[in-house]
Amino acid sequence: MQAAQKAEGASTERGAETPAGAVEGRGHKVRAMLKVQLGDEVYSSWFKSLEFESFDGRIVKVSVPVKFVRNWIQEHYSEHLLRCSRVEFATAERVEVVWRQPGAVPQRPCETRPTDAASQGAPAPAAIAQQTTEAPRPIATPRAPVLPVQRTSAGGLEGSPLDPRYTFESFVVGASNRMAHAGATQVAETVLTGAPGYNPLYIHSAVGLGKSHLLHAIAWEVKKRAPNAQVLYLTAERFRYQFVEALRSSDPLAFKERFRNINLLLIDDLEFLQGERTEQEFDHIINALLDGGKQVVVASARAPNQIERLNERMRSRLQRGLVTELQSLDHELRLKVLEKRLAEKRAADPSFSLSRDVVDLLALRLTENGRELEGAITRLYATWQYMRTPITLDIVETVIRDLVQNLEPRRIKIEDILRIISRHYGVSKGDLLSQRRHRSVVWPRQIGMYLAKHLTARSLPEIGRRFGGRDHTTVLHAIRKIEGEISKNPNLGDELEELKRLLNH
Repeated sequence: MQAAQKAEGASTERGAETPAGAVEGRGHKVRAMLKVQLGDEVYSSWFKSLEFESFDGRIVKVSVPVKFVRNWIQEHYSEHLLRCSRVEFATAERVEVVWRQPGAVPQRPCETRPTDAASQGAPAPAAIAQQTTEAPRPIATPRAPVLPVQRTSAGGLEGSPLDPRYTFESFVVGASNRMAHAGATQVAETVLTGAPGYNPLYIHSAVGLGKSHLLHAIAWEVKKRAPNAQVLYLTAERFRYQFVEALRSSDPLAFKERFRNINLLLIDDLEFLQGERTEQEFDHIINALLDGGKQVVVASARAPNQIERLNERMRSRLQRGLVTELQSLDHELRLKVLEKRLAEKRAADPSFSLSRDVVDLLALRLTENGRELEGAITRLYATWQYMRTPITLDIVETVIRDLVQNLEPRRIKIEDILRIISRHYGVSKGDLLSQRRHRSVVWPRQIGMYLAKHLTARSLPEIGRRFGGRDHTTVLHAIRKIEGEISKNPNLGDELEELKRLLNH
């Protein structure tokens, strides 16, 4: 016994890694000590899923299946974990807690204590094991059946994927989106009647407020009412890709003909439509569809008059129908979104619940868009699935902190861009705003305009005014200049990413 221990000690001093089986065996004793020191409740909440992965003589590597659990252990129990680990791993200098990727094979079965489950009103251990290993069950209610993932197709063209969750039944209506929702439902109801209500329908908003949700909902509703309807949903990027493929095969006329018999065309992310020939072809197709009485629905981050690539005729055609904006979610609507997403999770797992205080805190702190609200519910549900302990305000605060930090980079001002550009290129702010046309000034100025276009919500005329009173055509030239250089100079892409990192810091 002593000889074996000496041999093991010698191996660790040399830096040899202890075999996984031996690490896990000693880790079992560490977990037992943690349970004694911290108590059954703390152990069950935070350490029950802990796995001992490796030991190299200095670092004990352990893993847990949830990022939040990892963060919590690191913040609150790192000293306890190291102290207990040193009993079995004498030379350990620190314990590294990592997130165990989904699908990783556990090295031991999960520990369960029937008395704990009974005292907390939780499901039996077998039920917990089944719920934590199975894939989430689809939500199924009479009004909102879960639809299979599929693509629309028409005229030999394959559309972009439709999300089965994005239906009218799952869309939460409030004061900020009521007009857009009403327009979308009327389009879905009248598209095949020969008298479309709004044509075209143009929906615009910032990210995460429901543009794509409404486009998908229209497509699902029309296909439900008329399975044989010719419906095509395309992102602008996919439209461009298919057109480029047609050009490569010398078949651009056939590409246009494929749209002839479409009943409903839905275009998402119009602001990303790029390429002079692509824009011209898009112009011809939209005009042909509208002239033929076919329904067109477009979604974009910007209104038609703020998309520089559109020519005047296309801009006018898109503004002829209903142009509606999805506004930011007010507090009442945020509460409704949270309650809806919570109800969807409870349909899959009735044992999952959040207190009113938790829901109110989420609605108060998460104000950007619906995606972060849905993301918060999803994270809390995942935490619940692994921990099976009530979701407290402390847990919610940790989740919120992560989400808010992820959102901060979007809040960038033109003044910040001018400051970073001036510092990075060694050019004074006065020179950037002046009429000087030396390359040492023009290039940083063009970089700044490009960043302002992509990192702020300012229009081209406003960007021009903030960069020394220039007109929007100068700004547009700068943006296209940088876009053209990116494709030819990989180092420029790296430089732009560094500038973005500095702005987000």
